[in-house]
Amino acid sequence: MDGTWDRQAEVSGTCLQERRNAPGQQAIPPAPPRPAAAAAPLATLLGRWAQAGMALLLSAALLLSPVAPAQAALPQGNAVKDPEAILRNALPIQAPQLQGLQHLLEATSDDLRAKRWKPLAAMVSRAQSQLTGQRDVILKTFSDATLPQATRLLEQLQAQLQEVAAAADARDRDAFLATRREALSSIGAAEALLVGDFPFAIPSEFDALPRLLGRATLTISTSKGDLTAVVDGYNAPLTAGAFVDLAQRKFYDDLPFTRAEDFYVLQSGDPKGDAVGYVDPKTGKERHVPLEIRIVGDAAPLYNETFEDVGRYKAEPVLPFATYGTLGWAHSDEQLDDGSSQFFFFLYEAELTPAGLNLVDGRNAAFGYVVEGMDVLHELGVDDRIVSARVSEGAENLKPHA
Repeated sequence: MDGTWDRQAEVSGTCLQERRNAPGQQAIPPAPPRPAAAAAPLATLLGRWAQAGMALLLSAALLLSPVAPAQAALPQGNAVKDPEAILRNALPIQAPQLQGLQHLLEATSDDLRAKRWKPLAAMVSRAQSQLTGQRDVILKTFSDATLPQATRLLEQLQAQLQEVAAAADARDRDAFLATRREALSSIGAAEALLVGDFPFAIPSEFDALPRLLGRATLTISTSKGDLTAVVDGYNAPLTAGAFVDLAQRKFYDDLPFTRAEDFYVLQSGDPKGDAVGYVDPKTGKERHVPLEIRIVGDAAPLYNETFEDVGRYKAEPVLPFATYGTLGWAHSDEQLDDGSSQFFFFLYEAELTPAGLNLVDGRNAAFGYVVEGMDVLHELGVDDRIVSARVSEGAENLKPHA
């Protein structure tokens, strides 16, 4: 699909941004109104940082600005940037011993970055001791049906922690990362066994929409290679359900990327023809998916309301736009409930986008994360396309309606 180019330049000339807008493309909503003294828009900051390489400009600007009123505040953001860690934390479970072990292993990242090997080895040793001491307590949290598998996973975890400890003693960073990832994968698999009934009731007004009552893994093949993404129906069932439903219908096959902005988004899902979304063949009308965002600590998601709408400016979403390759659902600038098929990959760069200042959390729905293929995602642009999107795991969790 052919598009047009537009250019935006700051009056000062310090930021030049190019964007290709395709006809019918849905937009990510703009930043909320802010007083003149507040921090500059994200696009401006990114332009300055990308050109000048001065990531501290934002901190300086915030320190020198007068205190902004409460309505101008932005979400605090999630410090966790590993997509698999975010997905583990988003599981609807209460398992303090197992989750404590998970968080202890994840917390080794700071010492690893600083090459503090002695504290790192001590932390791994502590994880081993916790697993040994709390094993029986952890196993009691599983049902009779899942207990055999959980037992095998904990035995596997014990062996993996020995490998993590050996890597720490050898001061082998690559081996440490690989073995820790395997250990965390075992913990995540055990945590997934603890998920019981679906955690909340979806409002009846959306009964006609498909929903994903669990998680699904998809392979998104592109003209540059394959991506593996996990979509989370526990926290965004209607959004993830719409995406999986369209993938099953082969809707995304051969669709181009219609928008590509460095350090921001890569967007697709605009169908061929005049429609800007998926037209249900049964009704002949475009199917719309409500804005759906679940806040940490809330029993159920917000529907068709932003964080600003409900006055929760510093709320943290369970599925934050906090990592490179976050999957987001697009809607127009005018309405929150007109998202239909267009989605985007959030191209989060930790060095350029401080947590909580991405201007997307609380305004768009995140519904999953790319967990493999980051190198492929980095190469994609408006000259590329989706070859196919296929569900490899979790298709049974998709329900066509209530």
